[in-house]
Amino acid sequence: MQKLIRRREPQGSAIVADNLPPVLSRVYQARGIASPEELDYQLKYLQRPQFKGMDEAVSLLADAVVADAKVLVVGDFDADGATSSALAVLALKAMGLREVDYLVPNRFEYGYGLTPEIVEVAAAMAPDVIVTVDNGISSLEGVRAAQARGIAVVVTDHHLPGQELPPAEAIVNPNQPGCPFPSKHLAGVGVIFYVMSALRAELRQMGWFAEAGIPEPKMVDYLDLVALGTVADVVPLDRNNRLLVAQGLERIRAGLARPGIRALLEVAGRSPHRLVAADLGFAIGPRLNAAGRLDDMARGIQCLMCESDALAREMALELDEFNRDRKAIESGMQQEAQAMLERVLGEQQGELPWGLCLYDGSWHQGVIGILASRIKDRHHRPTIAFADAGDGEIKGSARSIPGLHIRDALDAVAARHPHLLQKFGGHAMAAGMSLKREHFDEFQQAFDTEVRRQLTDEDLAAEVITDGELSAADFSLDLASQLRQAGPWGQHFPEPLFDGEFTVIQQRLVGEKHLKLVVSPDEQGRQALDAIAFNVDLAQWPDQQVRRVRLAYKLDVNEYRGRQSVQLLVDYLEPLGAPSGNH
Repeated sequence: MQKLIRRREPQGSAIVADNLPPVLSRVYQARGIASPEELDYQLKYLQRPQFKGMDEAVSLLADAVVADAKVLVVGDFDADGATSSALAVLALKAMGLREVDYLVPNRFEYGYGLTPEIVEVAAAMAPDVIVTVDNGISSLEGVRAAQARGIAVVVTDHHLPGQELPPAEAIVNPNQPGCPFPSKHLAGVGVIFYVMSALRAELRQMGWFAEAGIPEPKMVDYLDLVALGTVADVVPLDRNNRLLVAQGLERIRAGLARPGIRALLEVAGRSPHRLVAADLGFAIGPRLNAAGRLDDMARGIQCLMCESDALAREMALELDEFNRDRKAIESGMQQEAQAMLERVLGEQQGELPWGLCLYDGSWHQGVIGILASRIKDRHHRPTIAFADAGDGEIKGSARSIPGLHIRDALDAVAARHPHLLQKFGGHAMAAGMSLKREHFDEFQQAFDTEVRRQLTDEDLAAEVITDGELSAADFSLDLASQLRQAGPWGQHFPEPLFDGEFTVIQQRLVGEKHLKLVVSPDEQGRQALDAIAFNVDLAQWPDQQVRRVRLAYKLDVNEYRGRQSVQLLVDYLEPLGAPSGNH
């Protein structure tokens, strides 16, 4: 799909700071950074814990610690849920609580959150208190079911609440009505980090650590988990989240990461000392998520909590194997989905629906979210992928594009067709839902109609937003290293992406579907640069007739056998002039 390249506009005046290259100053200006102070990620600048519900949560948990009560952490089956669960259990144990355990609903049996069904499972473990992490804000019936059994509930979450809040003993969520905490984009792991930090302060004030004869835990020890969960959950990296991620990365680079994170980096082939935020998102996150997608997230949590290097490596290898299986399953599903869309194109004279709904009875329920994301990226349309959930029900995972709030779109469909959706939830860019298999065709039509109601033709034109061109002198190892370390880059604070026209000197396939290029920013080919484009369209590339290309790329450092060199990581590749056809 050809895309429109649009360059970011500067916001405000340029930053003036010592040793800041003009390119990086331009990048920061385009992201709304007004002063060097905004890039200072020392812990002293972390937002204070001004949360609604924090006092109640801390009081209840402090009483539980002192009384040696039994606490059960109920998490979620993604990387944010796993890191949140691990952090809560480890911190509570470090504060002297002897009986603390965790429970993660199996996504295939129980679905998401603190449901009445999962409370039944939890009740068999006889907890005095349930603490939810990365879920709970919509668990009205689950909280009531726990309380009916005499179990107190502390909800810690970051998702948007519905019109009614659960009747929990305490709720800590920056997005609940009336919460004054200014950083609304915390991941679930960020919320529980704040709760555990406030609990430690309360126990210290009570003299608990001295009385119990235990060392006061250092909350910085958990920042590797906070960084991992925050990046993997793709929450916007506002200043507070960037600070948490930067501090976590600093600890990992210094060799202070937990054994499980070190082991996951090792099996992913990433050096802890060169780690950047993207490595957490693309190397560790998928391996953790694969456990929750294909099996049981408890395996991922065990890896994160493990104290033994040898055992952590064993668990990391198992998670890596899950991820390989997930990739294989996803690849097959992608081919099947693309074949479906080719048939639709044939039937509809080359036109796709504006809202894509795809269903196959053989698809894996744990992988449909990734499938929806891949199809959305390829065709730039809101996409929902469905899989069988048993008993005549199908579950869908939705991904959206800018301009369409997917949760609101589903709400509109439900309002117009009350019989279609059994349940749904989510946020602007992602959502989940379930419906009867017999209603799929009707839902498909209703969703497409709603998308057409909300979007325009211009919304369906895919864009690549860049930071402009680089000069020949900018293709240096120094600048590439500075850009790499200048983050942490991530959601809403994107890694610098540049564009330009290049002469192609060489092109070849590596690793089956990656295009390795040697390009030059000048037509004579005087300055040769290595470049790589991952997962190219094999129907189009390589094409030896293409001599000039337009690239959108990141300037990166490639390290091979101890030698560093400049490399362009290509996000978008477009031939200039008519290509010769398929090769």
